[in-house]
Amino acid sequence: MPSRQPRVLITNDDGYRAPGIRALAPVIAALGYDVLVVAPLVDESGVGSARAGMVGRPIRTVSDVEQGVTFIGIDGTPAQAVTMAQAGAFGPVPDLVLSGINRGLNIGVPIFHSGTVAAALTAAETGISAVAVSLDSDDPDHWPTAARVAGEALGWIAAEPGGTVLTINVPDRPLDQLAGVRHAALSVPRRTRLIAVTAPTGEPMITVERLQATAVPGTDEALLAEGFVTVTPIVGIREVPDDTAATALAKRLTQ
Repeated sequence: MPSRQPRVLITNDDGYRAPGIRALAPVIAALGYDVLVVAPLVDESGVGSARAGMVGRPIRTVSDVEQGVTFIGIDGTPAQAVTMAQAGAFGPVPDLVLSGINRGLNIGVPIFHSGTVAAALTAAETGISAVAVSLDSDDPDHWPTAARVAGEALGWIAAEPGGTVLTINVPDRPLDQLAGVRHAALSVPRRTRLIAVTAPTGEPMITVERLQATAVPGTDEALLAEGFVTVTPIVGIREVPDDTAATALAKRLTQ
């Protein structure tokens, strides 16, 4: 009897109709994976791992079919899509999760806020390995390049220990024009700064200021600018094995 192909949940934070997920899913299906696509109904960029309000209430869903793949949109976040799939809401539980292709890069420590990356980390909570893939452009031309990278990364991670997570950034250029692939450290926030201003209505508002700064060599920011695909293994929340804080608090409480 032939072995069962891994079931792959594909999600994103740009929405189930976004061009990135529409370009990605048929490529992964063509590789022979059992593809399940579940993603937010609308753009949920920047929501991180939010999944509040999903327990005890019906979740509205819609679907359509494109290139033989069914795309399911849910009234929720990427982390919710992963959690629902893990709970069996859409049939057999996925073996792997692929999040993307995100429109725009996801670099540095701020990936903590990315719905794309958070979907992958949510999968790892239950021991499912995942890949988050982002394309370095707000208006990409080369979705097939990122889709090829995603497919190859998925094939690699399938043989790794459960709960392995990669965040990958891909330059927006043809496959044969990539500089290569490099492991990348997470950069510190450099490109932008959030500033509080007052809106014309008199209400507070946050705006983004673009910064001019030199990227640190070896980071995802620097390597991506040089044309490399950047690969960064990441983990979710982990405790620090240090009891200094607990000991100090115990002493304070007994004084």
